[in-house]
Amino acid sequence: MPADLSDLMLLPIDRTGGEPLLRQVYRELRRAILSGALPPGAKLPPTRALAERLGVARNTVVAAYEQLLAEGFIEGRVGAGSFVSRDLPDGLESPPPEPPRRVPSPSPSATPFGTLPFSTGRCALDERSLRIWRSLTLRHLQRPDPEMLGYGEPGGPAALREAIARYLQSARAVRCAPEQVVITAGAQQAIDLVLRVLLRPGDPVWLEDPCYPAVRAALEAARARVVPVPVDGQGMAVAAGVAAAPDARLAYVTPSSHYPLGVVLSMARRMELLAWARTAGAWVLEDDYDSEFRYAGRPLASLQGIDGAGRVIYVGTFSKVLFPGLRLGYAVLPPELLDPVLAMRRLTDWHPATLYTGVVTDFLSDGHFGPHLRRMRRRYTAARDALADAIGAHLSPWMEAEVPEQGMKLIARLRPGLSDRAVEAVAARRGIAVRPVSPMHIAAPPLQALMLGFTGHEPGALRHAARELGAALAAARLDV
Repeated sequence: MPADLSDLMLLPIDRTGGEPLLRQVYRELRRAILSGALPPGAKLPPTRALAERLGVARNTVVAAYEQLLAEGFIEGRVGAGSFVSRDLPDGLESPPPEPPRRVPSPSPSATPFGTLPFSTGRCALDERSLRIWRSLTLRHLQRPDPEMLGYGEPGGPAALREAIARYLQSARAVRCAPEQVVITAGAQQAIDLVLRVLLRPGDPVWLEDPCYPAVRAALEAARARVVPVPVDGQGMAVAAGVAAAPDARLAYVTPSSHYPLGVVLSMARRMELLAWARTAGAWVLEDDYDSEFRYAGRPLASLQGIDGAGRVIYVGTFSKVLFPGLRLGYAVLPPELLDPVLAMRRLTDWHPATLYTGVVTDFLSDGHFGPHLRRMRRRYTAARDALADAIGAHLSPWMEAEVPEQGMKLIARLRPGLSDRAVEAVAARRGIAVRPVSPMHIAAPPLQALMLGFTGHEPGALRHAARELGAALAAARLDV
């Protein structure tokens, strides 16, 4: 610091950003002291002189000095002025902190679109389910359990864990005890907890290509090394994963309905994946996000149910079968991972919300869940078929629909020469939400296709949106 304190007299003051001048003067003086630019014992300029040089009111500088005096950074000497305290410990100066690590986020195309036509992940609660939900909620509010008003267990209430275990055993062939179930704030939190426990920076992780963007972002935030594994008509190409990273720590898969393409992981590939995990000592994270909605036959058995070595972590959610705003999911953990994940849960969220875990417990245990799913399957089948017909009637010059046997979305492949991002932009101008598939690819040649949600939309609204999109594409002259 020069003896004339000229640098201090030129403290940077921003009069356009809205931050109070007092706060800025205080912060810059404190920074000069901490960095050593103002060493212990240095005399500060008189308040009037500094205020004139900075172009601020003297009271502003006086208040900044008083704050620094109260915090022990400076000291006043009667008749002499203000000085940097000599009692400050050595080593105050520290290297500038690293800039905050950028947490990757899904692309704008991965952002939920709420109620717009074709938006994905929407659910429908019919009047019967809503009436039951209201009744169960009122039951818990009228006769609240004392445990509902206090802190809970990190794994969630025992009654809900038991109800989920019973359901998964019968409907998804999952092999688990209630103690292995951990209730989370949606599937995304379950995935996040698993990644926090299992991964270290640089650990290789197999990820389906194309992939679920939110999981890719979570892996990148965990500083894992993402290993893209191509997906074909039989699901993840396990042999390609072994060739690329045989020592991977984890494989993330959506075996019952690949996200986004909807293909099912074949039994041969399932056995191949489990054999690799067992031999490599790796883990498989099975995201079973919407398997309840299968429109031809019974839901497929889970990958976890055929795992004899305890290498599969099963994740499910109520966001797709009830409604996303519930924010309730779960993980079924191999016994050796249970304590580490519960310990991590205590550090991040302690326990799930007690009111709605009670309501969901009753919804399952009182026998409402099965009938609800059957009604939703009928409703979603009608919406799926209406959308497929509307694409054929109004959008066939630009795309061809693949009618899925399961799931909540439909993939429409574009005609050669068309860009799914260009179609997305045209649709957005008409208030229609289509999700391009090409940004979900990592290394594989991108497929030009659209993901169109049909659940939670009325058939008439889907037909109208298809007509509107066809008219918009025609006007935009997106010809093949």
